[in-house]
Amino acid sequence: MHTLSQIAGFLRDRLKKTGITQRALGDRSGLARRTLTGVLSGEADFKVTTLVAVLDCLGYELAFVPKGAAAGMAADTAFAPTKPAVKTRVQSAREKLRKDSDEQ
Repeated sequence: MHTLSQIAGFLRDRLKKTGITQRALGDRSGLARRTLTGVLSGEADFKVTTLVAVLDCLGYELAFVPKGAAAGMAADTAFAPTKPAVKTRVQSAREKLRKDSDEQ
């Protein structure tokens, strides 16, 4: 992210995904409504401490990474959980039961 508008877009997206209202975010972060509106609009320049407070309430941290690493992290799916490769005992037992019932 390179602009305030991009940061604001990220924050608005996360706000929607978490289901937190702007009022609740303001209460949790301790920010005035006017300040929070400016942050989420992307039109106001804000302090780093303000950004950190909002990110914290949304479950994120501010981190600095080299540009090359940031490019690899840009895709939203980069951190999506993957399906486990190893079956659990429950999955194995269910498969065995299905197989046994199909054979009868």
